[in-house]
This record gives sequence, C-alpha cells and structure tokens, in this order.
Amino acid sequence: MKLSDKITAFYYNRVKAQLFTLLGPSIGWLGLFFICPIMVMLIYSFARRGEYGTVEYIFSLKNYLQSFDPLYLMIYWRSIWIAALTTVICLVISYPVAYFIALKTDKKWKSLLLILAVVPFWTSFLIRTYAWMMLLRTEGLLNSLFLKLHIIDAPLKMLFTDWAVLVGLIYGELPFMILPLYASLEKLDTRLLEAAMDLGANRIATFLKVTVPLTKVGIITGIILVFIPSLGAFVTPDILGGAKSIMIGNLIQNQFVQRNQPFGASLSFLLTGLVLLLLWIGLRAGIKVEEK
Repeated sequence: MKLSDKITAFYYNRVKAQLFTLLGPSIGWLGLFFICPIMVMLIYSFARRGEYGTVEYIFSLKNYLQSFDPLYLMIYWRSIWIAALTTVICLVISYPVAYFIALKTDKKWKSLLLILAVVPFWTSFLIRTYAWMMLLRTEGLLNSLFLKLHIIDAPLKMLFTDWAVLVGLIYGELPFMILPLYASLEKLDTRLLEAAMDLGANRIATFLKVTVPLTKVGIITGIILVFIPSLGAFVTPDILGGAKSIMIGNLIQNQFVQRNQPFGASLSFLLTGLVLLLLWIGLRAGIKVEEK
C-alpha cells in the first residue's frame, strides 16, 4: 500500500471514530427512549386485550379493523375538519401580522414584536387552556360582559363545544404560524415588489403573484407546524370540548386510561402514519417550490 493511501486510511478511520464518539450517545439515547418504546407499541397494536386490562400476545389485525368502525370515523372526521379550520384561520390571521413585522416595522421594534408573539410560551399551555375555560363558561367573563352590555338576554353556551375547541387551538398554535411566515417574509427582496408595481400591478396583484409565491416555503412550514399538532391535540378538546367534542387524541388517551392498550396503540400508529404522510407531502411541496 502506498504511503498516501495509508495516510488517507488513517485519517478516515480517525474521523469515523470521532463521529462515533460524538454521535454515539445521541444515537443510543434515541434508540433506548424513542425506538424501543415505538417497537413496544407496535407489538401491542397487534396484540389483544385480556381480562382485567392485561395484554394477551395473540397477534391479529383486529385492532386495526376495529379502528375503521363508523363511530370512530366520525371522530376522525371531527379531528380533521377542526385541525384544517384551525390551520386556515391561523394562516389568515398570521400572514398580515408576519407581513407587518417583517416589512413594515423598523428594526428596533421587530425584536419586541417577535417577543410579544411568543410571550404565551412563557406560561404553561395547561394554565392558558384553563384560562379560556374561565372566559367561555356560562358564568365567565365574556357572558358577564355581554349581559351587562345588554347584548344578550341569557348566557350563551360557548364552553364544551367544537367552537370552544377551535378557539383554544387557534390561540395555542398561532405563534407556530407567525414565526415561519416571518422568516420567509424577512428574506423577501422588496425590490421585486417595487418592480411589480412599476410594471403596472396593483397592490393585490403584487401580493398574490409575487409575495405569496415567494413565501410558499414559510406557508407550507406553518401549515405543517399547526395542522399536525392540532390533529393530535387532546388537552384542549378535553378541557374546552368535553365529552361531546372528542378528537382522535382524546380517543387514544381514553383507550389507555381504560387499559385497552392494544387498541390505543393501533390508533396511535394510524395517527403516526397519517402524520408521516402529511410530512412527506409537505416536504415534496417544499422541494418543488425551491426547485422553481
């Protein structure tokens, strides 16, 4: 072997050893606390619930077939439309906010406005959800205010409805839409907007044909970051929706509370499969946008 080949092999082995040293702990951690639990859940999903909540390792597709019962399909549909509507409303609210912060605000104020956008993260999500419960209940602040102003004659039923869940999800997920939109708009070359207007495009045409296409990556990222957590949410539907607004996250939680781990595991894997599919679609859409 030539001396140059020996030197190359030496440095290659040295770099490989350093990579293993650096990545080994994280790979081991992920394997122990991420891959292993997933494999346990996968085994459970094909097992059967035994008496007194035990798990019998008699493998079949019964749990997956049961998950397509019409009763559960209604819950899936409710989860999808609430998550989709949450995403659309967050996008409609967040785009003007991100546009204003990125393109219409002086640099000295941008940091402050961004901090205000993420201030809700400084408080526990559970506490913020309970705060909405205090606002929306029959004796809550909103109903009391409306009654004092004589806008209504009797308290409105706002709590324990799908719309209460929607409000809670929008409030919780809004920052996840604002931040990626801001990141895309911040990189936008404003000279392109000026050029479009110089060529005869009005403000609406400039926005639809220049601004939106150039920020598609931020839009796609925001949609993914909002839709997927909203689809699997269980705290907000449980507190603000009650038993009438159960979503797939609550369904999975209830199965484990009732010690029906096999069925809960199968529902979890169906949700995981749907999330991975959506991530793949979002990734492909982002790649196509970057290629253009």
